[in-house]
Amino acid sequence: MITGLVTAVAASACYGTGSVLQAVGSRRSARKEAATTSQGGPTLLSTAKAAVTWEFLVGTVLDLVGFGLGALAARLLPLFLSQTVISANLVITAVLGIKLLGIRLSRPEWVSVGVVCSALVLLAGAAGHEGSGPTPISTHWWLLAASALVIGGGVAGVRWLGAKAAILAGLLSGLGFGAVGVGVRVLNGADPIAPGALLADPALYAILTGGVGGMYLHTVALQIGSVNGATAALVVGETVVPGALGVVWLGDASRPGYGPAAMLGFLLAVAGAVAVARFGRTGQAMAGAPRPEELTGSG
Repeated sequence: MITGLVTAVAASACYGTGSVLQAVGSRRSARKEAATTSQGGPTLLSTAKAAVTWEFLVGTVLDLVGFGLGALAARLLPLFLSQTVISANLVITAVLGIKLLGIRLSRPEWVSVGVVCSALVLLAGAAGHEGSGPTPISTHWWLLAASALVIGGGVAGVRWLGAKAAILAGLLSGLGFGAVGVGVRVLNGADPIAPGALLADPALYAILTGGVGGMYLHTVALQIGSVNGATAALVVGETVVPGALGVVWLGDASRPGYGPAAMLGFLLAVAGAVAVARFGRTGQAMAGAPRPEELTGSG
């Protein structure tokens, strides 16, 4: 349990720092390119160019390290705990955003961040063993189909909603990353390593689809919206569905007698993340922060 928690916290630190660096690179590139769709959202070309700024590249390296640590944590802890701890990168994103993006957190945002931290402590104390055992290969195919649907829907949503799609893109990127966590848990041929079984498992391709697609949608969300709001939406998508699947499908459990505490911690963590998303958008507007169309150069 301790090893898993340390691994999840390290993954969270990597993801949180990476998100802010990616936001810096994405927004700087978006201002330069002035390339948008008819709805005011970033084009594929502007998003690709954002991905080659030095800040974004360093952030991506941190994301890859976080991905590896998160995958290990997903195998060592119940998903409702590992995904929630990893999603606490929201706190790191909020604090670093003050320094690197000039974001000023309002009192409601600080309270919401405090709620998330308290919920994580409650969850850590209530978590029990992670589920184990093989899962039917048909469910691996369902996971792949769901990953493709989520990412495809996100890309279509960005094209349709444009600059209004920041929270949607953040949420669906979180669902993509959540599919990665579930896929890692059910992946065949991972322990011990068996290349043939790995390559034949649809869960591997669900991991790749959710990971790559989630990274793209997160990049878009950082370009056109509040970094705190987009990251908070990602937290909800990355936490709720995988946590529920871990309990219902994979047999994850809380400590005996701690079920209500685990549920309360889980709900508080999600509620705190939603509050940060809401207050982040409101605070951005009240502070006169650049509008998404200004960040992407349209007018």
